[in-house]
Amino acid sequence: MNYETTQRPEQRQKELDRYGQSHNAHGQAQMQQAMAQAVICPQCGASNPAGATFCEQCGALLRMGTCPFCGSQIDADADFCEVCHRYIRPDICSFCGSHIAEQDAFCPECGSPRGGIVCPTCHTLNDFAFCKQCGTPLTDDARQLAMKVKSQKEYQELIAVAQEYKELTMQTPITTDKEKRREDECMALRERVLKLLAQDEGDTNPVIEAPKQQQLPKKELERRKEEKLNMITELLDRMATPPMSSPAKVRNYAMAQKPAGVRLAWVCNWKHAMHSSPCGCAKPQLGGKWIVLGRNGKANIQDDK
Repeated sequence: MNYETTQRPEQRQKELDRYGQSHNAHGQAQMQQAMAQAVICPQCGASNPAGATFCEQCGALLRMGTCPFCGSQIDADADFCEVCHRYIRPDICSFCGSHIAEQDAFCPECGSPRGGIVCPTCHTLNDFAFCKQCGTPLTDDARQLAMKVKSQKEYQELIAVAQEYKELTMQTPITTDKEKRREDECMALRERVLKLLAQDEGDTNPVIEAPKQQQLPKKELERRKEEKLNMITELLDRMATPPMSSPAKVRNYAMAQKPAGVRLAWVCNWKHAMHSSPCGCAKPQLGGKWIVLGRNGKANIQDDK
């Protein structure tokens, strides 16, 4: 006997309604469970499926890791904790970015020790190939990279301008009329002596060039210093470090670019935070650039706090 043909219509409808309610309740339960397991993006607030690593709406990282040393939350793809300032990847060499086994005391690729290298110049212990304190290259690869960068035209121009700026900062400005008169008298005496010496050697009409360094009025000295700083800023913008796959390569390349004699900070592309160097950034692989610090700019450096 066919149950569907012998069942009363009203009884069959009641069973269909109960089935529909049960199916809907099951679907709602599944939906509620999916919503409970959904990952909310901390950047834009969008809901993402369970197990998602990046936000489907804005692309932000959804999963966080934990620093093995201090327990702070860090991005899953970070290799450095900005809270306790320690390198946290035991499987990746911090000096060259190569894979290193847990039992290896030295990197099989570059030979650097897992425990770090003490800088021979300032005696700072470092986890990276350039000293975070004074910039000295600490490995053979770092020294070769520094020589390669120094041969680049933009770097040579940067060093020349940085040296000119350093010389300006060492000058004492003229602040009084008396100092100005004395400076003019010294310049006149210098020109007269040099002309007499040239004439003694047979040059009847010598051209005396102005000295490279001379005492300047305070306003003019500040103007020239500002001009050099603007030139340095332009060169640093042109030399910005692009994103790379390896954090170690970005750190090494950026440190090889850093000129001496100018107060700089490194601004990362990750959070646009100021660091004393890329050695203090958790995700330098996203790139960044050096910037010139103002008088109080050091107070804004993140990894020095």
